[in-house]
Amino acid sequence: MTRVWTEEQIRSLGTLTDLVTAGSVLGMGRTTSHRLAREGQFPVPVLRHMGRYRVPVARLLDLLGLDRPTARPPGA
Repeated sequence: MTRVWTEEQIRSLGTLTDLVTAGSVLGMGRTTSHRLAREGQFPVPVLRHMGRYRVPVARLLDLLGLDRPTARPPGA
């Protein structure tokens, strides 16, 4: 069964997430996610650091058409 991600869950991932989680958000499995990243075809830019793939969550939100949250002034 495929997991369905809510906007809140995606935002709670933080600034970066791992490739498998990003793939899951987009409805992909582990193998497909890794293959696309290796081929430079993952739907959003992928960073490679110390042998691991990282995906900017903001780019996932952009791809999914979810606006980035605006900064709230202190005390709001």
